Amino acid sequence: MPKLVYIAHQVSGNIEENINSILRICREIHTPEIIPVAPYLVALKYLNDHIVEERTLGIAANREFFKRGLIDEVWVYGGKISSGMREEIRLSVQHHIPIICKNQDLQSDLEILLKEFRAELVKELDKTLENLGSG
Repeated sequence: MPKLVYIAHQVSGNIEENINSILRICREIHTPEIIPVAPYLVALKYLNDHIVEERTLGIAANREFFKRGLIDEVWVYGGKISSGMREEIRLSVQHHIPIICKNQDLQSDLEILLKEFRAELVKELDKTLENLGSG
């Protein structure tokens, strides 16, 4: 069965250049074994990333792919970890989706975020267990 790989890549900034980069990545990695998933590309065709309400709507739609377990892995690309990518990484940690960094220049930033997000999960779990114990 092919692996569904979510492409985490910056969209904001030079949107057209970033879209072209994401499309190139999808074209390069798409094989019978790997199906790239970049649902935000479709949303960008009918939502305006510069309008906060529409950007928020697109981000909420993206979250559903993580929450519903539709993704097998997240591959991190691009020149920096944007706020949107940060959220995608957080969702990956929360939903136990493996993350693979495809840009070694981002590896140390990714490791810092992973440590931070995992610590947050542990705190949430401790709080939940504490509440269960006091009930």
